[in-house]
Amino acid sequence: MSAELPSSPTHHLFPNRFFYRPAAVRSSLTRRAIKLICSVFLSFLLVAGILLFVLWLALRPHRPRFHVLSFSAAGLSSPGDGGGLSFNFNVSVRNPNGKISISYDSIFCSVYYRSDRVGSGGPMPAAAPFYQPPKNTKAVSGEASGVAPAPAAAMIAGEAAEGSVGFRLEMTSVIRFSVSTLDTRRHRLHVSCNVDVGGADGLITVGSKNKRCSIYFL
Repeated sequence: MSAELPSSPTHHLFPNRFFYRPAAVRSSLTRRAIKLICSVFLSFLLVAGILLFVLWLALRPHRPRFHVLSFSAAGLSSPGDGGGLSFNFNVSVRNPNGKISISYDSIFCSVYYRSDRVGSGGPMPAAAPFYQPPKNTKAVSGEASGVAPAPAAAMIAGEAAEGSVGFRLEMTSVIRFSVSTLDTRRHRLHVSCNVDVGGADGLITVGSKNKRCSIYFL
């Protein structure tokens, strides 16, 4: 009687034996490659964003600064149809930027008493279109004249008799910021300066001299 041959023990010894599957390996490698590419791309975006933010902080333009150096008003006793008003003033224009220059078109000026315009002038001769390099200060002068409406004329004369009159000098221009050879778009600049003058001499008061003006873009 012949001995019975034992069956192969392979399936008993390795019941969970892994079978090589090329398609599964390729899919796993593809997923890893995609994850790596996404990680590199996101890291690049993060670094680029940080660099752009630092560059923006270094080169962001600051608004120019205007200060009233002198201001005088003539005709305070008869600002209406009987005589009218005339104004002369000097203003300092400061570019506070360290690396950015500013180009100005002509500057136009008007003088207001409360809500009434009591003086106007054409382009300021000393503020014709000009270029201002970084960290530069320029003094510009101008003049305006006009006739106050009857109600405003009476109030101006009354305040002058009491000691001082308050006016508002407004200037407008169009400016461009420049970095090296690159120019930004044009911005319409509006400057507003509150000044008080003495009722007797019409000269700017101590409290208004060198006062900083308000600036905003239209």
